[in-house]
Amino acid sequence: MFLLIDKLNNLCPQMKITFLGTGTSQGVPIIACDCVVCSSIETKDNRLRSSILVQYNDFNIVVDTGPDFRQQMLNCGIKHLDAILFTHGHRDHTAGLDDIRGFNFRMKKAIDVYCEKRVEEAIRKEFFYAFEEPKYPGVPEMTIHSIDNEPFILRDEMIIPIQVFHHKLPVLGFRFRDFVYITDANRIEPSELEKAKGCEVLVLNALRREPHISHFTLAEAIDIVKLVQPKVAYFTHISHQLGLHEELEKELPSNIHLAYDGLELVFA
Repeated sequence: MFLLIDKLNNLCPQMKITFLGTGTSQGVPIIACDCVVCSSIETKDNRLRSSILVQYNDFNIVVDTGPDFRQQMLNCGIKHLDAILFTHGHRDHTAGLDDIRGFNFRMKKAIDVYCEKRVEEAIRKEFFYAFEEPKYPGVPEMTIHSIDNEPFILRDEMIIPIQVFHHKLPVLGFRFRDFVYITDANRIEPSELEKAKGCEVLVLNALRREPHISHFTLAEAIDIVKLVQPKVAYFTHISHQLGLHEELEKELPSNIHLAYDGLELVFA
């Protein structure tokens, strides 16, 4: 079972999920925007780029290192990072990778990175200086492990990739035990959706109300939840166009909520 806990709770769970960011590619508020959401003083309306922290006691995994990665790591206060999983290679999910240097220095070792081949190619191109020889002092150090759509093991935990589509781009979601995390999707094949069924918690992107070429709308995301039938669902990768957090929460079915930065879920 899982429990929703306050961010200040000192409970040390067997598995804990922390939402590091729940916003779309520009974050919320968006630069130069004065809409009601971007002007809101409610903390739940302020969203860093989408990412989660998965903790198995003392083993820490981050899914995606967007432009806000540095601030997210400072916010959650972790002192070591064991692995990074990438959903895909777009910069709003990779741009903060350089900031693993702090962990490299403290841990005296490279960080294990797990991604598909196409994402590895993007990382090697974007962060070329990290792979050049002779190695320049102080560059981010990582060991890249290639994954595909097959389950793999991390610290005795089975991670199940779920392939979704971000317009025409294949993207990986991940299932950690009974928690499923899917972002940047607008299509999921039935065979892949089967991998999510039986989960307790489903996290899914819900960008806005209006149709979008590469993201689920609010209505489409609700339809996916009805197909999967988790106990609880949370929406992420949220745009300012979706509306105010508090008002939208009132519209949603009782088992569906908007995720927000700092939200923690405990699985015991």
